[in-house]
Amino acid sequence: MTASTPTQPNRIAGAGRLTPANGVRFTFDGQTYHGLAGDTLASALLANDVHLVGRSFKYHRPRGIVTAGPEEPNALVGIARGSARRQPNVRATVQEVHDGLEATSQNRWPSLSADVGEVNDWMSPVFAAGFYYKTFMWPKKAWDTVYEPFIRRAAGLGVAPDQPDPDRYAARYAHCDVLVCGGGAAGLGAALAAAEAGASVIICDERPTFGGALAFEADARIEERDGYEWAVETAAKLAAMDNVRVLPRTTAFGYYAQNFVALAERLTDHLAEPDPAMARERLWQVRARRVVMATGAIERHMVFANNDRPGIMLASAARAYMNHYGVLIGRTIGVYTANDSAYAAAFELKRAGADIAVIADIRETVDPALLEQAGKLGIRVLTHHAVVAAGGKLRVSSIVIRPCRGGSRQVIPVDALIMSAGWTPSVHLFSQSRGKLRFDEEKRLFLPGEHAQASASAGACNGADDLAATLEEGIAAGEAAAKAARGGAKGASVTIRAEAGGSWSGSMLGAGPNPEAGKVVKAFVDYQNDVTEKDIRLAVREGFHSIEHVKRFTTNGMATDQGKLSNMHGLAIAAEALDRPIPEVGLTTFRSPYTPVTFGALVGHGRGALFDPVRRTAMHDSHVALGAVFEDVGQWKRPWYYPRAGEDMASAVNRECVTVRQSVGLFDASTLGKIEVVGPDAAAFLHLMYTNPFMKLGVGRLRYGIMCREDGFIYDDGVVGRIAEDRFHVTTTTGGAPRVLHHMEDYLQTEFPDMELWLTSTSEQWAVMALQGPKAAEVLAPFVDGMDLSAEAFPFMSVREGAFAGVPMRLFRMSFAGEDGFEINVPADHGKAAWDMLHDRVAEAGGCPYGTETMHVLRAEKGYIIVGQDTDGTVTPHDAGLSWAVGKNKDDFVGIRGLARPDLVADGRRQLVGLKSKDGRTVLEEGAQIVADAGQAPPMTMIGWVSSSYWSANCGEPIAIALIEGGFDRIGQTLHVPMADGVIEVEVRDTNFWNPDREGGADG
Repeated sequence: MTASTPTQPNRIAGAGRLTPANGVRFTFDGQTYHGLAGDTLASALLANDVHLVGRSFKYHRPRGIVTAGPEEPNALVGIARGSARRQPNVRATVQEVHDGLEATSQNRWPSLSADVGEVNDWMSPVFAAGFYYKTFMWPKKAWDTVYEPFIRRAAGLGVAPDQPDPDRYAARYAHCDVLVCGGGAAGLGAALAAAEAGASVIICDERPTFGGALAFEADARIEERDGYEWAVETAAKLAAMDNVRVLPRTTAFGYYAQNFVALAERLTDHLAEPDPAMARERLWQVRARRVVMATGAIERHMVFANNDRPGIMLASAARAYMNHYGVLIGRTIGVYTANDSAYAAAFELKRAGADIAVIADIRETVDPALLEQAGKLGIRVLTHHAVVAAGGKLRVSSIVIRPCRGGSRQVIPVDALIMSAGWTPSVHLFSQSRGKLRFDEEKRLFLPGEHAQASASAGACNGADDLAATLEEGIAAGEAAAKAARGGAKGASVTIRAEAGGSWSGSMLGAGPNPEAGKVVKAFVDYQNDVTEKDIRLAVREGFHSIEHVKRFTTNGMATDQGKLSNMHGLAIAAEALDRPIPEVGLTTFRSPYTPVTFGALVGHGRGALFDPVRRTAMHDSHVALGAVFEDVGQWKRPWYYPRAGEDMASAVNRECVTVRQSVGLFDASTLGKIEVVGPDAAAFLHLMYTNPFMKLGVGRLRYGIMCREDGFIYDDGVVGRIAEDRFHVTTTTGGAPRVLHHMEDYLQTEFPDMELWLTSTSEQWAVMALQGPKAAEVLAPFVDGMDLSAEAFPFMSVREGAFAGVPMRLFRMSFAGEDGFEINVPADHGKAAWDMLHDRVAEAGGCPYGTETMHVLRAEKGYIIVGQDTDGTVTPHDAGLSWAVGKNKDDFVGIRGLARPDLVADGRRQLVGLKSKDGRTVLEEGAQIVADAGQAPPMTMIGWVSSSYWSANCGEPIAIALIEGGFDRIGQTLHVPMADGVIEVEVRDTNFWNPDREGGADG
């Protein structure tokens, strides 16, 4: 046997690809260990002969490392870099070691080797699958005091950080012709072929280096050299090409609509002392013309009794630890397989100095060449034999083998066992793209079928089980993607020769011959959630015949690994128990993310003060100086009310309301959305987007507009001004600004692409002051020299361009209060100065500034709606009493067909009406339900709800607006509003509470 290094007993000198001189030190559970730069935490622990790394979630059974990649279900650890940087549930098989790394095992107390929680394993009959559906039901009083606290303490793995995350995170958007997900042989071939054809290419892989399975397949030969060497050279060649971006340590975790793929790039987790200015991770949001998925395949474990003992791992993992990291996982190793690839693992481990105790192959027929080679190496092979149990506790110490047809058992001492039930194509991204899977009866695998997006699958994820086929598929997919993306290809076709490579043929699904499983011991299907073969069969006996129901009853495939190892086994066991073919039982849904993604990567800069950015109008400092109390409206800080000395909110609002109606008030309306619609087809476009007619709106005139969705429900409202024949100034609600612009762009680009116009958001460019009240024109006049403000020259619902104190201005004559009024639009840079000048004049005239609460009261006094408050997404213009705003002669607009649906014209729809409290003093609660019969026994029939409710100082009584079933026909009726202090009688009336005979307002 080749000598090991002194501090790492399982590190084999001269083996692997790491450099012995590049040593690192790290700790695991407080004990210091040595590793090499390039190690994962898993390989470094195995080099130090540490197999026990954690405890299972439910039973607290000892668990070891099973894989060498992101599919790892057991080796989940906590990682720390100081007190503030702690992350639970990091896969030891992915985390790279560095000097000073602190790792901690999870789900154990007081220690990993002696865990009190192991009592759950002894009590496992109580914790059978679905026990939580049948337990904790009685006594009812125990739920709050006993059951819930217990469940909350037991739930979850690891310890969540309790300090703010000090790291930075970055985000980037990218476009490319071809995105290749996966950097193995197929992915590298696809990227090279696409790049040589002239396409812009992004290739990503979750590992630090490219090569995929070539990292462990020592027998792979490509272009007359070692396969991994070819992969490294090819990745370097791609990185040097101007049209290629190479992203190692980058996981494609989500495939969304229209070839939008999300990537998570790890930037500093492998560094001992990262630059504090560097981002820890980067989120890439990539839009690709074509996507090539070369995501490989995942080896499955074998299902037998005690198959979770530390020291039992996948054959491919043992090869990776030996051939790449130079780590021998044991000295006396058993092999249990249903696949040819495990033989290569056995041969390589034997040559490295391990004793291969036995190869138990569950198949009756095995490739004679493999048997011959095993014989030459002195390895005993038992075909059609199964491992039925493993011995040991904190580490496997023996295996029990018996013939598949029955017979005597053999107990064979081992200190490690490698296994392979075959390979499952990694179709997660394909499924996320909404592609349809097909079941290959011959290979007994689900493979990509019909693609739903502009994509292709290549290599092992597409069912290829040898190196030559993998390379051929990758190259073909890359060339086809480049041709489709660019309309043709340039340069010669890429040819890559695979001279050698192992076979991955052979497969087994479900549990093997396992007479001991289901008795005292357990045969695990899902390691992370402790789901056994017996649990799957129990679910079927309990009546769960859908695989989705079986999944939820047992939690198979519901852990952080999403069942990467367990899904196919669980499906096969359920199909056998149901006596149905696997395709009929179905397959569970693969959801993003493919592997866990940190919150930091998803949030990026959007945390703390930037989580919900604060927006302030140009006049904000003036509002502060005036003592305004602010409220948050979306992201905006808006003045709520302006209290004077000794005033509470109610007193301030009452004063502001009366002042506006009797004198004049000044309101900051800058937060309204503003969109400039310009072009020859601007009028025709707005004619289609709004329910109102706009073709004949004259230049210099305003019109209140209602915007609906296709379903006919109100989406937004606002005032539209025609500045010129081909230019319109559109206003939206404050909260509706971005969605209305998106709504318009969506229709312009998809439904009306032949129209010639441009949409530009100008919400930030204009500062807007609403001057409302009888003295509004008097206050404004000194600032607009040369502009006649008389009603004859400047009628209501008109717009003029001019100057305000020498500053460019758009002046609207309109009102949201029902009084004479103006909205003064000036460039935002001049907003504060304009406000201050106007405020001085308003004060001299006996007026005052007013805030959003007063604005709400004033508009409610006139019955003007606020979209989102008086509408709930199911209100039509007719329901809101705005039938007059729907063009009677229009033959088309967005929502016209929706408005004609029978349900939207049926009797009994909720309609907007006014409510008057009969006691003359009670302000109804907004959101309060309304009933017709106050004496009805519960559950009472709710016929509507209060959408807006205020005390009106101008009316001298409370006012309210409500949505009530058949509301228009109920005017004059008495209804009832149950509230905390009793039931309030209300009279249904129209919504115009103030000067109902007076003309004016935004609907004028």
